[in-house]
Amino acid sequence: MSRPAGWLRENRYGLFVVALVVGAGSAVGALVFRFLVLGFTWLATGYQEFGQDGRIDSAHAPWLGPLFYVLAPAVGGLIYGPVVYRWAREARGHGVPEVMLAVAERGGRIRPQVAVVKAFASALTIGSGGSVGREGPIVQIGSALASSLGQAIRMPTSRLRILVACGAAGGISATFNAPITGVFFGAEIILREISAGSLFAIMLSSMVADAIVRPLIGDAPFLAQFPHSASLEHSADYLLVAALAVIAAFVGQLFKWVLYAVEDLCDRLWAGRPEWARPAVGGLLVGLLLLALPQLYGVGYPVMFRALDGHYTLWFLVLLAAAKIFATSLTLGVGGSGGVFAPSLFVGLMTGTAYGVVVDQLFGDAAGSPALYAAIGMAGVFASGTRAPLTALASVVEMTGDFTLALPVMLTGAISTLVSRSISYGTVYTQKLLRRGQDIERLQDYEYRRMMHARGDEPSAA
Repeated sequence: MSRPAGWLRENRYGLFVVALVVGAGSAVGALVFRFLVLGFTWLATGYQEFGQDGRIDSAHAPWLGPLFYVLAPAVGGLIYGPVVYRWAREARGHGVPEVMLAVAERGGRIRPQVAVVKAFASALTIGSGGSVGREGPIVQIGSALASSLGQAIRMPTSRLRILVACGAAGGISATFNAPITGVFFGAEIILREISAGSLFAIMLSSMVADAIVRPLIGDAPFLAQFPHSASLEHSADYLLVAALAVIAAFVGQLFKWVLYAVEDLCDRLWAGRPEWARPAVGGLLVGLLLLALPQLYGVGYPVMFRALDGHYTLWFLVLLAAAKIFATSLTLGVGGSGGVFAPSLFVGLMTGTAYGVVVDQLFGDAAGSPALYAAIGMAGVFASGTRAPLTALASVVEMTGDFTLALPVMLTGAISTLVSRSISYGTVYTQKLLRRGQDIERLQDYEYRRMMHARGDEPSAA
């Protein structure tokens, strides 16, 4: 083995050098994936964004008319279904649970082909109409690249696990122009521990990834259209925030329940049939949903922007929130590939905006702008599903570019996480593993207690 590889493995600074490389690789992976999504969307529709303003015909196949919405997800599934089944079955679904499992039980080892298959399958799922996010795939792509590099250098298991978290952080940072969010996502969700050495490595990766993409995609906040005039007028308004946090917590738990209930139903209905064909047949059901509500096509960021601008009525906001939960669950349940990060933000924004409209009608200007509650809703639904309040705080503040939201978002994250813990055990990510009998939360607790016992610091049972 070459001396440089040995130095990277053994020297205390070797981890930080590799973390810089991982950050750069994650940024490139995020950019490639972004262009893949745009490319597949254009190949399918003739537009870079489709369905966000209502039903229009595909520019490439206008003669299909509304039938295009039904066929597009099925055709996409017919292409990526066999690819996923043949080369990387762990690329199916929302991806983050597989990364968490790799860190918790496999020493950070992820097969190299996962990055390629995940990028292709998720981009095609989104481009052909699947109602999922691109953040989960980017996390899996960045983590797989980091793991492959670490395995090539033969990094020790402890360092390889950190590198996987670095890859996830770099992917999130590059996607949202949000390096702080990337740091918390990598530490709080993927690695699920915070130490000085690991945190510094994750920060390096996140910083490098963001620095690379900013000259190419700009430095504006991801939700640049968010009105910065949104603020709480009175201290009493925090009671309204707390009430929304509780509502958002229940919505987040509803999202998790529907997600896995639909997956169970799809598993029962498809039992005994070839898995490679499942996305194609199930895609017809996704297409029927798109036919009824074209705004569900793809990730849906433009729809979120329109909601912030006040273009939707109260009933339509509620409809969009409920329909997005079902559309995402169905897309993943039939075998699609994509994330739940962006859908949770979508659902939270619609829920919060609807709540903001109601309190505005009840209390007038004293309650604050509905946009404020949109931000609160995003944080609440995400924190409820993931139990990652720090990531929720960073994501909303960085994505909106409004740091005056910090206090209400902190309150929301704390309440939503507490309510979520009182309702169920697993998160939207760990629940997928729990259903397979893999409890990484108990595993982490066991490893912690074993370490404390080895140090002689374990408290006696009382």
